[in-house]
Amino acid sequence: MARAAETDLRQTFFSRQLEEHARVFFFSLGKLWQNPVGTLLTALVIGITLALPAGLHALISNVDKLSYSWEGAAQSSLFLKDSVSAQRGQDLAREIASRPGVAHTNYISRDQALAEFRKLSGFGEALDILDNNPLPAVITVTPMHKQSREQINVLVKDLSQLPEVDMAKLDQKWLERLYGIIEFLQRAVMVVAVLLSVAVIVTVANTIRLDIQARREEIVVMKLIGAPNSFIRRPFLYTGLWYGFSGSLVALLFVSVGLAALTAPVQNLAGLYDSNFTLSGLSFAAVLEVFAAGIMLGWLGAFLTVSRQLSKIEPR
Repeated sequence: MARAAETDLRQTFFSRQLEEHARVFFFSLGKLWQNPVGTLLTALVIGITLALPAGLHALISNVDKLSYSWEGAAQSSLFLKDSVSAQRGQDLAREIASRPGVAHTNYISRDQALAEFRKLSGFGEALDILDNNPLPAVITVTPMHKQSREQINVLVKDLSQLPEVDMAKLDQKWLERLYGIIEFLQRAVMVVAVLLSVAVIVTVANTIRLDIQARREEIVVMKLIGAPNSFIRRPFLYTGLWYGFSGSLVALLFVSVGLAALTAPVQNLAGLYDSNFTLSGLSFAAVLEVFAAGIMLGWLGAFLTVSRQLSKIEPR
């Protein structure tokens, strides 16, 4: 009987708490709805603040995706010895293509290399005076995607030790520089996000502080009748939560509009380089992160200012 009574008491307690939170949840939303101009202005300030790191994150994600599509250009060129025949060069290219971590290979004979050089360099007449073809045969090796730099370096080192290979060169320096720039930008976005998070907290805290001052007499009466600080604090915390949620919506709207405005110029630029690259919006996970950040910062700003202000308001 005692256990059953205790269980019923717990269920009643949790049920009352749930009802109270639901009541305050919609009560705080109604209070904001009654002041649409002030709510909209606060949401706009928070949205603009959150939109900057979110937009930068979206742009960096697109650059990262673009660099992934360029990984195919990170080829290794295997310069073969002059003694290697064309047939052996073709066979070697097929053998290398069957290796783990190799996407595909391409064999370029000495005659093909000379013809390509003649076409691109513009020194055709100068090449005619040469008795022999000075260019070696080449096998271009394209590593598979999603391989680390260490794996690619090990692959190139192994290929350079083949008896038919005179020298191996990895055309990846420019891609490594791009990765370095992306890593720097990611760190910079994190720093900007932290600084702007403080701005969101200050914005919400100042707005809630003004709301508390406007309801000062009401708070004094509630304290006179014995209401605990947790009860008085709860509506303001939900108000901060709503501010963070609405600000996140505004931020996502700004980011979507910004990316839409950049879509056509980016497609035109990509077309000049014979690429079908298009801008992508924020991923589902990134959208959830924006909402989570906005709600958490709004709640934190409200909690800090409510805790401080309630300690100053005491009935006389």
